[in-house]
Amino acid sequence: MSLFENAPEPTLPEVSCSADDTRLLPVLSVATLFVSALLLFLIQPMFAKMVLPKLGGASSVWSVAMVFFQAVLLVGYAYAHLLGRLFGPQRAGLVHLLLLAVTAMTLPIAIAPDWGAPPADGTALWLFGLFAASIGLPFFALSASAPLLQSWFARSGHREAGNPYVLYAASNLGSFTALFAYPVVVEPLLALNMQASIWSFGFAGLALLVMAVAFVLGRGNGAATATAAPETSVISVADRLQWIALAAIPSGLVVAVTAHLTTDVAAAPFLWVIPLALYLFTFVVVFRDRPWISHATVVRLVPFAAAPLAISLVGAKVFWLTTIVLHLVVFTLLTLLCHGELYARRPHPQRLTEFFLCTSFGGVLGGAFAGLLAPQIFSGNYEYPILIALALLALPGMFAGGARQTLIKASPWLAAAMALAMVWYVTQLQLPASFELPFRTLLVLLAACMIFLRQRPVPFAGLAITGLMLTTFWRPGMAPIETARSFFGVHTVVDLADGRARLLYHGNTVHGAERLRNDDGTPVEGAPQPQSYYYPGSPLAEGVAAARGAQTGFGRVAVVGLGTGTLACLRRGAENWTFFEIDPEVIRIASNPTFFTFLSRCAPEARLALGDARLTLQASPDRYNLIVLDAFSSDSIPVHLLTREAIAGYVSKLTPHGVILVHISNRHLDLAPIMANVARSQGLIALFKEGHPAGDVMTTLRSASRVVMLARTPEDAGEAVRHWSAMPPDPASALWTDDYSNLLGPMLRAKFGS
Repeated sequence: MSLFENAPEPTLPEVSCSADDTRLLPVLSVATLFVSALLLFLIQPMFAKMVLPKLGGASSVWSVAMVFFQAVLLVGYAYAHLLGRLFGPQRAGLVHLLLLAVTAMTLPIAIAPDWGAPPADGTALWLFGLFAASIGLPFFALSASAPLLQSWFARSGHREAGNPYVLYAASNLGSFTALFAYPVVVEPLLALNMQASIWSFGFAGLALLVMAVAFVLGRGNGAATATAAPETSVISVADRLQWIALAAIPSGLVVAVTAHLTTDVAAAPFLWVIPLALYLFTFVVVFRDRPWISHATVVRLVPFAAAPLAISLVGAKVFWLTTIVLHLVVFTLLTLLCHGELYARRPHPQRLTEFFLCTSFGGVLGGAFAGLLAPQIFSGNYEYPILIALALLALPGMFAGGARQTLIKASPWLAAAMALAMVWYVTQLQLPASFELPFRTLLVLLAACMIFLRQRPVPFAGLAITGLMLTTFWRPGMAPIETARSFFGVHTVVDLADGRARLLYHGNTVHGAERLRNDDGTPVEGAPQPQSYYYPGSPLAEGVAAARGAQTGFGRVAVVGLGTGTLACLRRGAENWTFFEIDPEVIRIASNPTFFTFLSRCAPEARLALGDARLTLQASPDRYNLIVLDAFSSDSIPVHLLTREAIAGYVSKLTPHGVILVHISNRHLDLAPIMANVARSQGLIALFKEGHPAGDVMTTLRSASRVVMLARTPEDAGEAVRHWSAMPPDPASALWTDDYSNLLGPMLRAKFGS
């Protein structure tokens, strides 16, 4: 038994198969559902990629997009439910064909015209409106297809009509195919305008398939000869709440795990689609009488995957690939667990559209919680461990004996969790670096206990929650100072436990560091010394010095990306520096001298321009001797800042001998060949320098970095011509434009080499 107990086995109606008129109906229904789902889930990454340049490449774009898709899906399911109640399949088919015809008049897919720049506040609501105005009608028309066609098939009189739920698996197979094909086939081979054109032809094909289904239904008898027994048609409030809950938890998880993973990789549809594809594939696996993986097997596997995740939620960047795989495995198993329980509680086909309406409503609730509400109420990504804990409630036996008995069993664990939360909130307890080994040992013992108690769901879940809280709240050697969350991510200011330095994290990636004490323990006096990627002798410091020497000084300098403001301390004399930053929280943190003093001590008069640099820099009336693109110190990169059109815009803002420095440090993507090709498209030379400082970054505060210099002539590059490597164009890498970019190639090259 689990949280969702006593699922009734649906009683199937006895139907009389019509003559040969409906023999093609299963094939047509499967084909139509497959094409509909294919189009539905191709439009998601395609349009998300279209709007990324307007939002600075933020990974939160996908979170809001997911909530939009789920909300429109709910409206589509409600439309299908209403249509099924009002009309038979033939008339409902005519109404739906009319909707498809009206939708076709709005194609091809494109961003709604006259949609201005996003506001400083309310970005999520603005983005929601942009999606609604641009693709609301096509997405709505497609979203109704799955429940409509399944309900028509259930009422067709075909001999297989008693279990139309298998068609839902076919629909999700189409969705999975689309999400797999987009990063592997569509994105690498087709520009966005070509993608939109081909999609329009696919939509026309779908309309023809729907017409064929309606024609076949018109020739058949169109209705089952028997109805369900009255008792099988009664659906209680508890039944509906169970459907909603079992749909809401995986829906929230897919948003939360995507945000957790893509913060440190790249804000791009290529990576967003992986969790969503796995989410949809779970429907294919379990929405069938004989699931590909039995529910009992899933239940047995969950503890063995959840235990290591519970003690490693922060993750080790050294083993980043293993960490990503672990998160995806746990997510898949927990989603299979919930969806398996959901399928076991499916109602009689007579209530099919109501069932999908409830599950869609649950999807909206889960997505809205993770994508919209959580960023407003949590300073960190706490919704992720919360949803993991809620998914564990679906384990069989969790509520054996009733909710009251379970609450009694769980009370010690709830008390322990509340105590940990109070200690963290009230005392802000700091764990010194010397405590790291005991802390890790404690976590390993915790995981071992979880495995030992895996067949006792309440203690297992209690230990899992304890592990999630420990790894969420504490990092040995780190003392939290400030945590802030914005549309663009979670920013954490921490001190090393020994008081030597202060760091700014974006997710799990260091965005800057300031030394507070010297090695002898005395406070640092005077202007702070640049650290992390900007230390003296680093490629960025060398590049700035080389460009300055070639031009005998700078008049104006533009920096895209603020971080802690460390680059301000490379300023000399009366140079006029302007920082372009998209995230208001980053500006607030860097400008506050109680956090970091780079700006206040090195460039107190520097101008800080809020907004996406492609818009704000282009709108600037000034010309710059140097432009530094430093939006890449995190492993999450805004791709739209590296396209041919973007670089052309920066070049137009340079003085005649000005240069561009591009910080391309990234563990997952090799961006140097991309920059070489973009440089050639603009008639520029490209020089490359890689820095590998000795020692551990947490000891030396110095990080490895990769930097590209773009200049019109070798003379403009100064000393960099002698000491940096020239980068010829790479014929194996495609030119990135606003209409085309492909992350798969750079990712494979970074992993396996050229």
